Amino acid sequence: MAGRYLEEKQAAALQEERMPRHVDNTQAGDEPEAEQDEAPLLAQQPSSRTGLCSARCGLALVLHVSLFVAYALRVSLSIAIVAMTNGSHPHSWSGSAPRGSYPGFSQDAPVYNWSAETQGIILSSFFYGYGLTQALGGYCSGLFGGKPVLGSGLLLSSVLTLLVPRAAELGMSFLIGLQVLLGLAEGVIFPAQYTLWAKWAPPLERSRLMNIADAGCTFGTFFALLVAGIICQSLGWPFVFYIFGGVGCAWCLCWFLLVYEDPAHHPWINAGEQEYIVSLLAHQGSSHGCSLPLVAMAKSLPLWAITIACFCTDWLFYMLLTSMPMFMSNVLHFDLRENGLLSSLPYIGNGLGHILAGLLADFLLARRVLGTAAIRKLFSALGMLLPAVFLVAVPYLGCSSTVVVVLLTLALTIISMTGAGININHIDIAPRYAGFLLGITNTFGIVAGIIAPTAVGLLVSQDLRTGWRNAFFVSAALNLFGLIFYIAFGSGTIQDWAREDTAVP
Repeated sequence: MAGRYLEEKQAAALQEERMPRHVDNTQAGDEPEAEQDEAPLLAQQPSSRTGLCSARCGLALVLHVSLFVAYALRVSLSIAIVAMTNGSHPHSWSGSAPRGSYPGFSQDAPVYNWSAETQGIILSSFFYGYGLTQALGGYCSGLFGGKPVLGSGLLLSSVLTLLVPRAAELGMSFLIGLQVLLGLAEGVIFPAQYTLWAKWAPPLERSRLMNIADAGCTFGTFFALLVAGIICQSLGWPFVFYIFGGVGCAWCLCWFLLVYEDPAHHPWINAGEQEYIVSLLAHQGSSHGCSLPLVAMAKSLPLWAITIACFCTDWLFYMLLTSMPMFMSNVLHFDLRENGLLSSLPYIGNGLGHILAGLLADFLLARRVLGTAAIRKLFSALGMLLPAVFLVAVPYLGCSSTVVVVLLTLALTIISMTGAGININHIDIAPRYAGFLLGITNTFGIVAGIIAPTAVGLLVSQDLRTGWRNAFFVSAALNLFGLIFYIAFGSGTIQDWAREDTAVP
């Protein structure tokens, strides 16, 4: 019913919008942006009647599972390394203990004498590979299609995961190299997903479809956190990689069998839905060729607005994700081992928040309460401003550990609202280049994820409480700056350089 309602509202809105502007369709790019934002400049199309059983909803589910698997593969080593080593936890939590103090771990699995610093190097090596293939993955998916690029990246990630026990046996250098390769393989997945959605998601359904898919990331992480420890205890840590990698390889078979590059090539799609999607997205043009309008991209303020906002948001997100356990341990003296469910709450909240934000954003667009740009800015403001406020409040709460935990958990939950804001704005302003642009902004986000924990360490090393207060203030200030810049220069319409008739040949 929800899918049918949105489709009927979209068709009605398009009919109303087109009638007075029919003679000006060829000059749509010259209209003021405020007018363009009221409704996408699309031709009237028949409404699809397939609702939640549609092919596009099926793609959202398949992508949800694919990202679920990808993130389970990604975090598997972070969990298994506790059982792989006989030293302290890589983050040096106060509750950490030697290998022998974790009763129940299988005694048959090998144990390595890696220091905390060595474990940190092994875990961080993934991100060096991950950052290198973001833009490349978006570019290749535009040339060859999102389906083969994403499927190949996921398959290679699964195979490499199967090899982790052998790499660890050969030595630390082999494991680090394998993690870099795993990062290279997973780096193409997100950009390729955006290339697919540019061909499948109607403008008034983008938020919910893409956020349903993206929720697989946090649910996959949550699942891995729960299951990997059980596998280590019952079967031994190597089976974490054998099971996760094997499931990933099996799912890749489903991916290549179930997913099609666009509605025009889908053999079982309802004819009405096919016409509905293809006609609504016809104005976007085809995927880009070998050349890209790089100069125009570099001069685009709406693109810079997304990039800067993503950098600032990811700074706060990664700062919380990587440093919150250390803050709870050192400042609040919080024993995370006794509160496993509490430490996983942000993942549950973040995943559910993604889905709810997508549904609400599309509902507001369908009701024409706000235009595309206003919706993106509203949800970005909610997802960036509220977590910043919570961070500023934390240092003034003293030893009220319960309230602090609640606020930090809410911050990680509410930040998911950006999933209906800056995170999908690439497709609004340049659908032909969505995968490549996502790769660019993701690269900046990864840089923030590398710098933020380092900055926190430097600040905290001077004075514990003052350092944490300053770390929270810096993150909040960056988020506020990114939000102001995005509100000032963000857009919800296709840019001139992203139109097919003005693109680089």
